[in-house]
Amino acid sequence: MNNQLYPFERNRYYPGKMLTTADFQAEQDYMINKNRFMNSLMYGAGIVCGLGVFSLDDLSILVESGVAIDGTGREIVVDSSVVRKLSAIEGFDTIKGETATLCVRFKEEPVHTVYSVSHKDSDKEYEFNRVSEGYELFLTDKKEKRKDYELQTEFLLRETIFKSENYHAEVIMPAIVSKGRNLRIVLSVKKLSDEDVRFSARGVLEMPVFATADGSQDLEIAAEDLRLGRGEVFRRDYWVKVQDVPGDETNIILKSGSMSAFENDTAVTAVASFTSKLRLTKDSPLELVNDEIGRMNLEMRSMGGEKNLIRLADIKIARTDSSYLIEEVKESGSRKHIAAPAQELLRSHYMEYYNKDVELGAGTEVVSTQSGGSVNRTSQGEVPEIATGVLEIPLGRNARPGDIRYSGEIAHGLGKGNVYVEIGYEYISEDRSLGGSAKSTIYGNPDLFATRNEEMVKVETAVRVLNDKGSFVVAARLLGNVDHLVLSFRWVAMKFPTGNDLELEEDFYDRSISAETPTVTMGTKESHFFGVQFNNMKACSITYELTSPGSGEISADGIYTAPAKEGVYEIHIYCTDTPVICTYAYAIVKRREHMEEAAADQKNGGLAVLDLESRLK
Repeated sequence: MNNQLYPFERNRYYPGKMLTTADFQAEQDYMINKNRFMNSLMYGAGIVCGLGVFSLDDLSILVESGVAIDGTGREIVVDSSVVRKLSAIEGFDTIKGETATLCVRFKEEPVHTVYSVSHKDSDKEYEFNRVSEGYELFLTDKKEKRKDYELQTEFLLRETIFKSENYHAEVIMPAIVSKGRNLRIVLSVKKLSDEDVRFSARGVLEMPVFATADGSQDLEIAAEDLRLGRGEVFRRDYWVKVQDVPGDETNIILKSGSMSAFENDTAVTAVASFTSKLRLTKDSPLELVNDEIGRMNLEMRSMGGEKNLIRLADIKIARTDSSYLIEEVKESGSRKHIAAPAQELLRSHYMEYYNKDVELGAGTEVVSTQSGGSVNRTSQGEVPEIATGVLEIPLGRNARPGDIRYSGEIAHGLGKGNVYVEIGYEYISEDRSLGGSAKSTIYGNPDLFATRNEEMVKVETAVRVLNDKGSFVVAARLLGNVDHLVLSFRWVAMKFPTGNDLELEEDFYDRSISAETPTVTMGTKESHFFGVQFNNMKACSITYELTSPGSGEISADGIYTAPAKEGVYEIHIYCTDTPVICTYAYAIVKRREHMEEAAADQKNGGLAVLDLESRLK
């Protein structure tokens, strides 16, 4: 069958046009193909309603009435429930395995014989007057390869963590994520063989800008004692919170050496490590998904899916020498439903029993670990640390040198506390480079910028900050004659942390930070995330830096990449706003051929670690 519905061509009518059967057929084809084209685009393929399958006895099944749409947009309507013996359904004799898949497809046939008035051939004396759109049930072997085509796009990242003849395990996540939103990371394990093999795997993902429900930036992923059949897939979802941090990208790292895998309790080799780069955006998840789906062109859409059939159920069959028995009818896993808009209200009502956003809990603070990152808290009343604005001081017509004029009381918006305010004289002058007037602001003595063509206002200023009120007043003393009636100033206010905010020495003697893994043994060019623990203090923004050149690379979010040269390298970690609170971490870098020896030395208290401990002392 030709599944191509477009391009569309319709009849053009004009006076005197002779209409033939081809013209009327073109008229029908245009309307039918347009409708099917929109069905396939708007709804896709699947079951709209009904079409449930049940076992009536050992030999027969019941298919309920219902509606489906196939891959070319054709409506398949089963107008009443159908009872059939399994052996009477087309395709039963070709089933070789233990499980058959029951399918339905669109079928049309001519009906209603009428006498043909203008027949010329003797065998064309009667013609069918209508075409009935119906359906046909048939069976196919489940082991036959499905024609579904899963379109691979760049929207999802897939990182393989283990692969053998029996199992394939991977971590799946979006390549672009929304700041401040929840994110699902999926551990997927697929069985590749028919062998009866149990599988277990466990590893740790390091996530610099993601947080679990308990605030951790390490996510343990695991699959325990799986025993799957060929083609079956195990999935486990992990929800994390994306922090609202500066920057437009981050990384997720499989912690080096953390991944372990077992088949039948025997250790097998898994991926040592991987690093996945993710993009960060302020766009909502709905915007991201709509944008990605909208990229799919018609050629890409036409590549996927089984166009001419709808799968209803898998039926497990037990055969005897002369007959068969229906052991089980399984609908889940084989059926695909269409989310019809008419069912949206009921769907939303049912989904209320399942959907609940993963939250970090009331009062929890989510803190960026990137250098210079802002801290986003759930508590109310947070204020910015800098503010600016414009103020005017009226002089009046009788202002003379020596007179002092005052501004009104101005609220700077930074709240009560220690605030510094600087003001600058703001004026408009002609700028030849711009070909017109330009606004300028001078902080300090305006006389230093005075020219022959541009004489500055001679004025001395002072600012009085009312710390307990959150405002300030500006005073201006005229040092010369002024032609202006009003002086304009630009003000900038900056809030200083108080002694308690800074947690000065007498306040933070018991406060500290420490690296979650102070010493790491890793291979050349490998990556590791240095997480930070906060001891007797609130989480704060963290800065990472290398203490010597040639030590590799360290990103703003704490991901260290080792150099190609072996050695012991030091990383300085400190609180961005309070550098005195700091710690150090060390990376012991060795080539891969030396990794087993280095691990043994570390376990047995070897020379490498002893040397490092002596340096720390």
